[in-house]
Amino acid sequence: MIEGTMLLLATGLGLGWLPWAPGTFGSLLGIPLAWWLLGRPLPLQFITLVLLLAIGVPLCHWASISLGGGDASAIVADEILAFPIVLLGLAGARRPWMIGAAFALYRLFDITKLPPIGHIEAIGGGLGIMLDDVVAALYAWLVLAVAIALWRRHARNDHAGSM
Repeated sequence: MIEGTMLLLATGLGLGWLPWAPGTFGSLLGIPLAWWLLGRPLPLQFITLVLLLAIGVPLCHWASISLGGGDASAIVADEILAFPIVLLGLAGARRPWMIGAAFALYRLFDITKLPPIGHIEAIGGGLGIMLDDVVAALYAWLVLAVAIALWRRHARNDHAGSM
């Protein structure tokens, strides 16, 4: 019973068993989690994410062992739990276009595994499974944060120039 429940959680309520793009479909479950977290004060967002990631490491580790080792594509808890990092502390992040951009960037970095993401995954076990997604989320956060800052700067300059 407990093993079945843990596997159900690790596979994103079964989304990880989809024949194609299980990580992308599993990541969709991170959107409601991120939305809920965004309604909380920043320190609580951070503490909650740290706790969820700490729970995700043994969950992914156990699922990896249960599924024969490695970062099996059926394991999507790492994608679900890491996605909210992309929106952490970003003003206006509850806008649908912002969540869509965050999702697209996160999936891009998670799929392409730019350095050092691929190397981090090689750590192995639940830690490696979780950390590669955390780094992908941090890359996406950085790109989104810079884009927001540039957009605001451009908007301020346009507003100042029209006066």
